[in-house]
Amino acid sequence: MQLFRARPAISERYAGALVQRPVRRQRRAAPSQIYATAAVEEAQQSGIEPEKYSAFERVSILSEALPYLQKFRDKIVVVKYGGAAMKDPTLKKGVVQDLVLLACVGIKPVLVHGGGPEINTWLNKLGIEAQFKNGLRVTDADTMDVVEMVLGGRVNKGLVTLIQQAGGRAVGLCGKDSGIVRARQMVEKDIGFVGEVTSVSPDLLRTLVRDGYTPVVASVAADEHGQALNVNADIAAGEIAAALKAEKLILMTDVPGVLRDKNDVSTKYSHLDIRQTRELVAEGIIAGGMIPKVECCIRCMAQGVSAAHIIDGRQEHSVLMELLTDQGVGTMLQGSSSSPSLGA
Repeated sequence: MQLFRARPAISERYAGALVQRPVRRQRRAAPSQIYATAAVEEAQQSGIEPEKYSAFERVSILSEALPYLQKFRDKIVVVKYGGAAMKDPTLKKGVVQDLVLLACVGIKPVLVHGGGPEINTWLNKLGIEAQFKNGLRVTDADTMDVVEMVLGGRVNKGLVTLIQQAGGRAVGLCGKDSGIVRARQMVEKDIGFVGEVTSVSPDLLRTLVRDGYTPVVASVAADEHGQALNVNADIAAGEIAAALKAEKLILMTDVPGVLRDKNDVSTKYSHLDIRQTRELVAEGIIAGGMIPKVECCIRCMAQGVSAAHIIDGRQEHSVLMELLTDQGVGTMLQGSSSSPSLGA
């Protein structure tokens, strides 16, 4: 397997924004890029602070996005939202605006979220110690009450409010509603009310998407007896994407994507297929918390999702940049490819 290819040069597309041109989606610089760069350089040389985006750059952005907008129109895109993007108000606002924009141009987003930091905050306020075992939250009865209250209430309804304030239409749900996500308790791991997804009923989500709403789904499920269970948001998002036959699954994380060297962003893979991904796991290159993420991606693709993306939620508008630009910003996983593309 060919692991490395020449690292592409960094090109400055817009003032103040450095974007690496990955191997997978190269094309010649458009005239708009050349004119925009020349204008920025001229302004800098004359000591004038240029506007962030000129009018010409704005229409150039729309022009580049057109083929992607056409391709993904009326397609479902499931976004798992979590990590730093949930804690930073600026990033949160950007994610919400991205989702509303996608909905306005005919793409159908479904948002699935966790909320670990917010859960910890409320556990501390209530004097309940947060416990973890092998990286998984130990969820006793009291903790489960807090998880359900925080994810299904405060976090979920907060996101719904933000989407509607941005001009979108959203409906807040959790996996328990209409039996969207069913799970079984993972008793063998002795971590309390933590669930493994067993089935997804997508009918309500399909109805909402068809009628122009953005479903916002908290990662709380129920077992066959109605007991609430805390489920991994990545896995819930992947299973929901598979059940909806979504075009794409996007996992927002706190890393730039799959890295060959976790300390070097220039070793990011821009594109991997299933075979290559499994080989990287076997070699120990994909390790730790990245393993369940890529396994989630592989599983949903095996059930019909066209592609899965792992992106850095700390980067503003990373969802739009990954979906609607030639460059992309994260790692795209697909069913097959000739060789992995490595480059930031």
